[in-house]
Amino acid sequence: MSPDYLLTQIFNGLASGAFYALLALGLSVIFGMLRVVNFAHGAMYMLGAFATYYGAQFVNARVADPNAAQVWFFASLLIAPAVVGLFGILLEVTLLRRLYGLDPIYSLLLTFALVLIIEDLMRLAAGPLGSPFATPPVLAGVTNIGFTLYPTYKLFVIVISLIVCALAWFIVERTPIGARIRAATENPVLVRALGIDVRRLVTITFGVGIALAALAGVLNAPQTNVQPNMGDTIIIYTFAIVVIGGLGSIVGSIVAGFALGLLQTIGAVVFPPISTTLIFIVMVIVIVFRPAGLFGKPESAR
Repeated sequence: MSPDYLLTQIFNGLASGAFYALLALGLSVIFGMLRVVNFAHGAMYMLGAFATYYGAQFVNARVADPNAAQVWFFASLLIAPAVVGLFGILLEVTLLRRLYGLDPIYSLLLTFALVLIIEDLMRLAAGPLGSPFATPPVLAGVTNIGFTLYPTYKLFVIVISLIVCALAWFIVERTPIGARIRAATENPVLVRALGIDVRRLVTITFGVGIALAALAGVLNAPQTNVQPNMGDTIIIYTFAIVVIGGLGSIVGSIVAGFALGLLQTIGAVVFPPISTTLIFIVMVIVIVFRPAGLFGKPESAR
C-alpha cells in the first residue's frame, strides 16, 4: 500500500466518520441529559435528507434559475435541521415527557415504534426506493490536496462536521448554558431549586440533538439514495460508537465517530470480510474491559 493511497483512505475514513460523529454527538447529548435511548435518531437523520430533497423539488418547480437548487442546498444546512429539530421538540413535549421517571425500556419501545411509523409514512409519501439527490455543482468537482485529487464534496463534509462538533463541545463545556445543561444532568432537583426551568432546558437539548441527526442527513443526501430506510443501518453503528466513546460523553462521541470511521475504511482495504463488523468487535472489547466507554464516567454505565 503506497503512502498516497493510505492517505487517501484516511481522508475517506474521516468523511465516513464525519457522519458517525454528528449522529453520535446528537445521540449522546440526548442520553446525557435525558437518559433516553433514542431509537428514532436514525429516522430523524432520514427526515433531514428528505427535507433537503423535497425542498429542492419545491424550489425547482417555482424558480427558473438553475442555481436555485444549489442555493437551497446551502440554505437547507440550517433550515432542515431546524424543521426536524422542531418536530423532535413536538415529540418530546407530547410523548417522551410522559415517560420520564419510568423504566428506560418504555422510552426505548416508544422511540422504536416511532421509527416504524415515520418510515412507513415516508414510504407512502416517497415510495420504498427513494430518489437520488444531485451534488451542488460548486462542490461536485475534485480538489488537489497535495498527494491526490480528492472529491470536493467529501472535504466539505469533513470541514462542516469538524466545525459543528467543535462548536457543540464549546457550548456544552465552556458556556453558561452548557454549565446549566451539565448541572441539570447531574442534579435536576437542585438546578430547579435555583430557579432554572429544567423542563425547558430538556426540551431544547432534545431538539438540538435531533437537529444534529438531521444535519448529518442533509450532508449525506448527495452521497446516497434518499430513501425511507436510509437510517436503519447507520443508527446501529452509531449506537456502537456512543457505547465505545462513553454514554453521554461529548468528546467520546466525536473522537470515537471519526476514529471508527477511519477503522472501518482502513479495515475494508486491509481485510474486507470483517470491515462491517470491526466496529462491533471494538465495542465488545470496550464493554468487557471498560464498560463506561473510553471517555465515559463509571456512573454513566450503571
